[in-house]
Amino acid sequence: MENSYLEFEQPVIELERRIEDLKSISMDKEVDISEEIERLQEKLTRLKKEIFQNLTPMQRVQLARHPLRPYTLDYIRGIFRNFIELHGDRNFGDDRAIVGGWALLDDTPVMVI
Repeated sequence: MENSYLEFEQPVIELERRIEDLKSISMDKEVDISEEIERLQEKLTRLKKEIFQNLTPMQRVQLARHPLRPYTLDYIRGIFRNFIELHGDRNFGDDRAIVGGWALLDDTPVMVI
């Protein structure tokens, strides 16, 4: 997904690319442009804060539905070990809106819903 960013994220993406380009130039040519990179990183932090604090309701919905946003199973895999997902209810089938199953949190067995 090359264009997996949202329209309002465009300035952030461009600045991040510029910072990466400068880092590459700095490493390739052994030129010290660390001050410029630091300045741009500070600008990037301010820009992100400004953009994400002022999102419209529709932009919030777009962000929440972004295809690269982590899903429940991504979090479960990052927190728990040995997750065994349970499926169905014998009468109807899977409810894809709910994920549940057994897992280990540290060494304690837990039910994840």
